Amino acid sequence: MGVLQSEEDLNVICLIPSLITIKFQDFFSPKAEKLICGTTSSKFAAVCCMTASGPAFWGLINPEWSLCNKGRRQSPVNLEPNKLLFDPNLRPLHIDKHRVSGSISNTGHSVIFTVDNDTRHHINVTGGPLSYKYQFQEIHIHYGLHDQFGSEHSINGYAFPAEIQIFGFNSQLYSNFSEALHKAQGIVVISLLLQLGDLSNPELRILTDQLDKIKYGGEEIEVKRLSVRGLLPETDYYMTYDGSTTMPACHETVTWLILNKPIYITKQQMHALRKLMQGDAKHPKAPLGNNFRPPQPLYHRPVRTNIDFNVKHPGVNGKQCPSMYKDVYYKANSWKQH
Repeated sequence: MGVLQSEEDLNVICLIPSLITIKFQDFFSPKAEKLICGTTSSKFAAVCCMTASGPAFWGLINPEWSLCNKGRRQSPVNLEPNKLLFDPNLRPLHIDKHRVSGSISNTGHSVIFTVDNDTRHHINVTGGPLSYKYQFQEIHIHYGLHDQFGSEHSINGYAFPAEIQIFGFNSQLYSNFSEALHKAQGIVVISLLLQLGDLSNPELRILTDQLDKIKYGGEEIEVKRLSVRGLLPETDYYMTYDGSTTMPACHETVTWLILNKPIYITKQQMHALRKLMQGDAKHPKAPLGNNFRPPQPLYHRPVRTNIDFNVKHPGVNGKQCPSMYKDVYYKANSWKQH
């Protein structure tokens, strides 16, 4: 309970989005700087969430989950290009490069990599919009049973086949992940949107190579020497906003960063993900996929970006200086694999 159920389990009619053919190189780019190849106005339509245990009912099932229905800083969201706010004070994001070991598990709701608690060298996340140091804790994988949807965040209505979320907790204010989860500025999540390609990210392969060993809910396998930094695409650009966890209790304690390029996943890897089941070997239940929450209202929250539009405004003594502004012009780039 607590995840969007698969299509086989649905007893109501659901709207499934048609395939959007426009793809992206950088998700957004300044109109003045980069080639603009097209846009899409299609709205994201999630797999139906109207089952009695689906996201629309989380706040009704358990009073402790009331934020899921009543909160005004919920995640995920649809990122709209024309509402991005350039912030010149946003710094580059930094993640330690060393490798860590841990375990990957099929929880029956999601695929999660958890770092070993006794690791000697923690991976720290700093910079970006963060005022504190955050310690890497786990990785979640959300994906769809079809290529047209699966990511939790969408861009101008376009959903990706999958999304990887890298979780860290505020290690300067809190002693562990559980404590930070419901405390102010407790959690950072770095979102990587996944696009289909012929070659996948090498670190992603370390995780997906273990999927045949965790086919059923409750199964877990050890993973050695994973580079979290190596999962990230080659870009310094990102979007950021204040939001929540995308699972109950929907704590509004998360600083989100969505990187401005996807990483690649092959069709074979997606097939391996889609073979995972919610239940055990005797009672496999339904496929694990479609484990994503639909986009939530922004309620006028700003979504900031460090992508510089190279627009200058008159400053002191005639000098030109950047400033925060909302007059931005973004369109989706056509996708070209490099």
